[in-house]
Amino acid sequence: VTRMDDIKSLIENQRAFFKRGETLDDSFRKNQLKKLKGMLKTYEDEIYEALKKDLNKSSKEALMTELGLLYMDIDFALKHLKDWMEPEIVPAPITHKGTKNYIYKEPYGVTLIIAPWNYPLLLSLAPAIGAIAAGNTIVLKPSEFTQETSKLLATMIRETFDRSYFSVVEGDKEVSEQLLEQRFDYIFFTGSTAVGKIVMKKASEYLTPVTLELGGKSPAIVNEDANVNLAAKRIVWGKYTNAGQTCVAPDYLYVHEKVKDKLLK
Repeated sequence: VTRMDDIKSLIENQRAFFKRGETLDDSFRKNQLKKLKGMLKTYEDEIYEALKKDLNKSSKEALMTELGLLYMDIDFALKHLKDWMEPEIVPAPITHKGTKNYIYKEPYGVTLIIAPWNYPLLLSLAPAIGAIAAGNTIVLKPSEFTQETSKLLATMIRETFDRSYFSVVEGDKEVSEQLLEQRFDYIFFTGSTAVGKIVMKKASEYLTPVTLELGGKSPAIVNEDANVNLAAKRIVWGKYTNAGQTCVAPDYLYVHEKVKDKLLK
């Protein structure tokens, strides 16, 4: 899917699918989560290969920082889904005395996920797990900078899910711009602050709610009572995992003067 017409018809099909009400059912959502887990298990070797080609990740690091986290998220969602979907009983306001009052959790509808290149599998599918659990449909735009993973995501999802429910749109910045011209019911974006501003501006035209997970500066604070050996080990691990390309990797340190030399050593 690349042309504007194709994107429009894809979103229209997803909206029609959503309005049929199938996603409101907890058994439907559980089934889709199980399908996602099965897909990851089936394609595990290909996933390791794609992450190796794109980012030179070892299979151990890929399992620890991407695939393993997805398995955990899916299991967590399956375990808690019924509780999450339960209506919440709340006290009646004074204007409604004598009535029973509930908060019902309703899905937004058609969602857009725009994923970055640093965790190309995890940050494509972790938001999708939330979207599936909440009963939404999904359009996923993987990063064009991780071509092998993007291509594999498109293949896996095409072969596993109904396109009117969950589909992948591959492409560059222009494709992202075309997607943002469309009306979505929720947008989830992970990436830079600069692009985050563009996403929020476009979303505001339709008053579309957004989740923006943007890069920032992340200090680590080491006080005088810290276990300095352990702190040093953890700071270095956090900084060099994924070649330092993590939004919460420590950027700079605030260190108590009494332990500064020991920490540096």
